[in-house]
Amino acid sequence: MLTKKKIITSIIFIFGILLLVNIIAERFFIRLDFSAGHQYTLSKATKDILHTLDKPVTVTAYFSENLPPDIEQVRKDFLDLLVEYASVSNGNVVYQFIDPNKNQKTEMKAQEAGIQPLVINVRDRDQMKQQRAYLGAVLQYGSKTEKIPFIQPGSAMEYALSSTIKKLTLTNKTQIAFLQGNGEPPLSNMPQLSEQLSIMYDVNTVKLNDSSGIPTNYKTLAIIAPSDTIPPVYLKQLDDFLSRGGRILIALNRVSGNLSNAMGESLYTGLSRWLETKGIDVQNNFIVDANCGSVMVRQQQGIFIMNTPVKFPYLPIISNFADHPITKGITSVMMPFVSPVKFNTMDSAIHYTTLATTSEKSGVQTPPIYFNVAKEWNKNDFPISSIPVAVAAEGKFVNNIFSKIVVFGSGNFAVNGAGQSAQQLSKDNVNLMANAIDWLSDDTGLIDLRTKGVTSRPLNPNLEDGTKTLLKYLNFLFPILLILGYGIFRYKFRQSLRNKWMNEKYVQ
Repeated sequence: MLTKKKIITSIIFIFGILLLVNIIAERFFIRLDFSAGHQYTLSKATKDILHTLDKPVTVTAYFSENLPPDIEQVRKDFLDLLVEYASVSNGNVVYQFIDPNKNQKTEMKAQEAGIQPLVINVRDRDQMKQQRAYLGAVLQYGSKTEKIPFIQPGSAMEYALSSTIKKLTLTNKTQIAFLQGNGEPPLSNMPQLSEQLSIMYDVNTVKLNDSSGIPTNYKTLAIIAPSDTIPPVYLKQLDDFLSRGGRILIALNRVSGNLSNAMGESLYTGLSRWLETKGIDVQNNFIVDANCGSVMVRQQQGIFIMNTPVKFPYLPIISNFADHPITKGITSVMMPFVSPVKFNTMDSAIHYTTLATTSEKSGVQTPPIYFNVAKEWNKNDFPISSIPVAVAAEGKFVNNIFSKIVVFGSGNFAVNGAGQSAQQLSKDNVNLMANAIDWLSDDTGLIDLRTKGVTSRPLNPNLEDGTKTLLKYLNFLFPILLILGYGIFRYKFRQSLRNKWMNEKYVQ
């Protein structure tokens, strides 16, 4: 029998347990993360950055409220991330959220801070209307200020936040250089890449000459798409750079394609001979791949002339990547006029890794060739599977000094171009090049965060069209059929029980 004393004792005991649980939870914070890639778990690189903070970082998040669910999720995810940052940093990350749409004053404050609105469509009372949405943040550390103008849904939030904090706290940035003077595109032709790299590095250009080598303050040298022959004396300076621990990235065109005259030819710069001495062979061939991009072709249809996209196998879309920090999170990269990149493993002091390969339906063609855009391609044109197009090498190349080299068989996949021919590149194209430079230059581990986000997971492009259609319909219909099946099963089960009860005879 329950007495008043027992009830009071039980209530006190329950409150004591709750208090103890709260004390333990306050001291030992645990959260389980079952998401793919541990989306909601802070990396070691982020924790290392937060543990070095000697004064608070103030994060002012300008996020609009009452947005569509998919965009509202960005605000919730960013808030969860800031809670984690504040906990790990022992309170050295302080944050506040401001809704710029609240009034004109707050909106002006957001825009003055460098946060620009995004116009989105919102359904309100069965009508579509446009709304200005803000999804950005401003970070302040002492007298320094940096901004994240726009946090895109599904983007790598942790990288954006950690790299910005790192930029605020850095006193001396690592210096990297892009080689110029041998037909390479200027930095102005690579705005997406240079903007991304400038967060963590001092990005400069350097020209080689006969009297002096590569300056000692540069950790990494990037050689992107040279088109002129590089003299042997300059190649010797590359060896000297490696001999003091310098890192080199080479995106090399062994072949060049000219769509204006539909010709593909060989291109010699001397770098391929130099790379052979390091065990890397960029071959003088065009790769063709059934998984490829398109070119626009003018076609006559009646009295009209229309631009029609036509598959062009000389623009392979690479989607097979190794499990490596450079390629982590990368899903697809278009590499125009790419050549095979192979290596030999005769030198045990150097470790080689194939970073990316073509699809299972690939082939090679030897220049010079004529590009026949109207050609009907068949499976016989793609007899080779998984041709390597990128290699990472690390080890003792010169004078028993450890260094790293990354080589791509295409020089232009991360180049936007200039003038009217400039184009916006996909994020993966830029991220692949930036990741490679990070792997060469940075030892903090932030490279793993650049592509840590919600990424699309497309169907395998090598699947037959019928299989793709079946999977799409199955993906849509299976949950509905599952619910209907459960409903029918439950209905039949309850009906059988009811019939059983009705047929039972009760003895009075």
